Amino acid sequence: MDLIELEKRITTLEDIEAIKQLKARYCDICDDMHNPDRIASVFAADGIWEGGDFGKAQGHKAIRELFSGFSKQISFSQHNIMNPIITVDGDRATGSWYIVGPWDFVENNQNVWMTLRYDDDYVKVDGEWKYQHLRAVLRFTADR
Repeated sequence: MDLIELEKRITTLEDIEAIKQLKARYCDICDDMHNPDRIASVFAADGIWEGGDFGKAQGHKAIRELFSGFSKQISFSQHNIMNPIITVDGDRATGSWYIVGPWDFVENNQNVWMTLRYDDDYVKVDGEWKYQHLRAVLRFTADR
């Protein structure tokens, strides 16, 4: 293996790790009462958050507004992420993840376990990975 090929492989591994850290920051924001002041930091300026019945928003302002609503509707969440499959192609990447965790909803004091799948598109902006399009697809719910 020549030096150029080795450098390319290391860059890909560093990009994958940076995307894993991006997902960890996103989960921390969600578990910080879906903090609307922090959420824009992980999205590209024209990024999209899409979650079926949970809503859809594009751009920092709209995503902040969506998360402001979440922070009023959800009193607790614990995002437990697993099984990432990440593919990097230059300054773009895709990823899929699974999540399982408890959520407490303010309305009706509802406590549920949910599993979802995240299907994400990422873009590198000024050397930093951001969400271009995050899709949360609900797979299962159960009362707890």
